[in-house]
Amino acid sequence: MFNSLISRVILLNVLLLSLGVGTFTLFHIYREQNHLFEATRLNAKLLLDTIEKSIFNSMRLGNSAEVQAIIEMVGNSEDLVGVRIFGPTGVILKSDRPQEIGQLADKNSFNLFVQQQVEGVFDQQSGPRVLSMVRPIMSDERCFRCHGPGRKVIGVLSLNFSLSDMYHQLRDTSEQFVISTLVIIALLTVGIALIMIRLLRQPLQQITRNMKQVEEGDLSVRMQVQREDEVGLLTKGFNSMVSTLDQTQRELKQYHYRQMERADRLASVGEMASGLAHEIKNPLAGIRGAIDVLADDFPEADPRREVMGQVREQVTRLNKTVTDLLYFGKPGQPEFAYADINSLIKQTLLFIAQHPEAKQVNRIEELTRNLPPVWIDQKQIQQVLLNIIINALQAMSGGGVLTVLTDLVSREGADWIRVEICDTGQGISVDEMEKIFTPFYTTKTQGTGLGLPICRQLMESNGGALRVDSQVGQGSCFTLELPVKHLEDTPQGDTNRDGNR
Repeated sequence: MFNSLISRVILLNVLLLSLGVGTFTLFHIYREQNHLFEATRLNAKLLLDTIEKSIFNSMRLGNSAEVQAIIEMVGNSEDLVGVRIFGPTGVILKSDRPQEIGQLADKNSFNLFVQQQVEGVFDQQSGPRVLSMVRPIMSDERCFRCHGPGRKVIGVLSLNFSLSDMYHQLRDTSEQFVISTLVIIALLTVGIALIMIRLLRQPLQQITRNMKQVEEGDLSVRMQVQREDEVGLLTKGFNSMVSTLDQTQRELKQYHYRQMERADRLASVGEMASGLAHEIKNPLAGIRGAIDVLADDFPEADPRREVMGQVREQVTRLNKTVTDLLYFGKPGQPEFAYADINSLIKQTLLFIAQHPEAKQVNRIEELTRNLPPVWIDQKQIQQVLLNIIINALQAMSGGGVLTVLTDLVSREGADWIRVEICDTGQGISVDEMEKIFTPFYTTKTQGTGLGLPICRQLMESNGGALRVDSQVGQGSCFTLELPVKHLEDTPQGDTNRDGNR
């Protein structure tokens, strides 16, 4: 039951209401008790004053029998438990119960007199609690004839007023307060529950049902906004979310359809390009051979020999384009073997050193020693390294620094060899970054736009990844990551670097 948020809110409200109303009720009961006690005390004091005045004249005249009669008459009241006059020593002189005369007064009343207190509330051995009030009777000139000269205490008027009626009234009042409190709490609880169910639970249940429909794929669900409160805002948010999901799904379907069409066209173009490449490659070889033969027939100084050289260069470039196109359309399956990535990089850099554009570029190698072997096709990965390094050299046609780093990294519980190839060229803009891996996109006048797409394709076929970071004016950094295949007894602890410049 209390797993429901509504139930928890209702329970919390009931507890808070009970605490608040209960505290208010206790305060009023306490105040009512004080009020009743004060009224009882005033009544007792008034009665005590009346008794004192009634017996004064009789005592002044020495009429002891009349004093006893007055006390017995007053003692017949239901609210009085006892009316007495006792002497300074505690012996009862007059009492509403004549049999008590000559006995000692009760300890509570006598202690009030001794401690010079006026009143006190005490429990009786049998019967209700009583309010005891005492008042010393002082002698004056009219009393000197019987009690001798001088002002002194000639007696103590004691009155025990029953608090039974007060407690009955207090109990009745408390019962009324408690019943009223329970009724108020019950009504407020029912009201809060109805409000929470009507204004919160039902809309939330409706939203939950609609969410289930959305989960099942029905994005046509909409809710009617009935109120401009928090639930209304939630309903608007739900409708907005479903509308956005519906629009996004439509766009994704359209995008997927366009991608499928594009993929189908690319597949058709790829098949056609592969066929054309096969058809063009063989005649190009014949043309190149014929150009070489014709060029040999001309003297060295003949200008036609230079023309033949230019034609030969264009045929060579066309042959490379056809070869790239053929490879991109039908890449070969990798032949996996264990390889030392540092050795492969050194071989590639040795070959690149003969490139004309490498003469103006400084080279930094930071190759981590004793790296574990990688499980790759060495020829394909060397092709990737060769392509990326040549691109870096061409980006630094005016000179710069080529940096090649290797390192061992761990990611998601697996070990990877990371190769970073960085240049200090012009960098790649954000717009171009999104296109450099798109087939046939190139910024070079002599490029085919297939180099980087082929590199990414080769890296993925070898289980690796290729990414690039670049800033315009600062250069580019290509990162290659290849999975590690651990061999037994392969040293891995030494991670020193060697540097060549």
